[in-house]
Amino acid sequence: MLTLLVIEFVDEFVYGAREAAWPLIRDDLGLSYIQVGILLSAPNLVANVVEPFLVILGDVWRRRALILGGGVVFGVALLLTAVSNSFSLILAAFILFHPASGAFVSLSQATLMDAEPKRHEHNMARWTLAGSLGVVLGALALGAGAAAGVGWRWLFVATAIATVAVIVFAVRMPLGGASSARQAEPFTAAFGRGLVGALRSFKRLPVLRWLVLLEFSDMMLDGLHGYLALYFVDVVGVSEAKAALGLAVWTGVGLAGDVLLIPLLERVRGLTYLRFSVVAELILFPTFLLVPGLGPKLAVVAMLGFANAGWYSILQGQLYSTMPSQSGTALAVKNISGIAGSLIPLGIGAAARAWGLGGAIWLLLAGPIVLLVGVPRAKKDPPRL
Repeated sequence: MLTLLVIEFVDEFVYGAREAAWPLIRDDLGLSYIQVGILLSAPNLVANVVEPFLVILGDVWRRRALILGGGVVFGVALLLTAVSNSFSLILAAFILFHPASGAFVSLSQATLMDAEPKRHEHNMARWTLAGSLGVVLGALALGAGAAAGVGWRWLFVATAIATVAVIVFAVRMPLGGASSARQAEPFTAAFGRGLVGALRSFKRLPVLRWLVLLEFSDMMLDGLHGYLALYFVDVVGVSEAKAALGLAVWTGVGLAGDVLLIPLLERVRGLTYLRFSVVAELILFPTFLLVPGLGPKLAVVAMLGFANAGWYSILQGQLYSTMPSQSGTALAVKNISGIAGSLIPLGIGAAARAWGLGGAIWLLLAGPIVLLVGVPRAKKDPPRL
């Protein structure tokens, strides 16, 4: 489990550093809001087309080879990002990075889910905690680098080196894969069966419910994360270092929420907690946008980060539980459904160009509204002692 969690930590460290670095990347490469939106949307779109094939292969073929090979490409994409000097080059680096992360990280998550099929929510909470720790430290590292005047590129080089170390360690670990019966099956037949199974999953209403809720929940997770540093710089009017601090506050308090979520799920149903947190988010997000001044916004954004802790782990855990013994297929249908969701950042970028970022960011409120309507009420059970 530790090896898999370290892989998630490295991936989210990169993500946290990149999201905090957007003001620096934008200024360094002279990017517009539309170009930022493309950089946030196009790589996800490509990944959501490519990853279903990779994760289905992870169910029916050599998962270990896919994880390790994805790790190698992951490191190469980091180096390419570090040397990018134009919009087209950094776009190519991001497009390479996202499918590589699908093989390296998503299949590691599937392996973790296969280890304990009856504890999906709990292990997803541990997975999310490892990722949250990476996001916080990535944002803090970027903020420290910005304050020291060393820029953003060094962090991608350092993380590429760390990725090599993780791969060397992971080579010695059992990383799951197809059963012996599936390995004996012809490759084309196994892959065809896996693809058909993924497409048939879209006919199941419980699967569709969790896919829709996952996409809309992401508006207040990755969607807000992608534009938060730019919001602090362009709307609040603070420096890039203070913007990175704001991002670190949001993710840092979210990390505390992820820590508390693990014991909480032993006593309270995840869906019960989720409904209360959605109501809190519906109150806090407009408050964050309306309250003036950096100090009050930092206080509210901290509460925002705490309130949405656990959204991804609970919803993704529900999807895995709806598709038992199909961890790779569950990831595949999530990627397919994410094709539409990957266009949301581009839409926010286009709206920011027309209305300004301060107005466009209100569109993210659609996420908790849909969750409030769509999350089913959990049956009342006595507390688990």
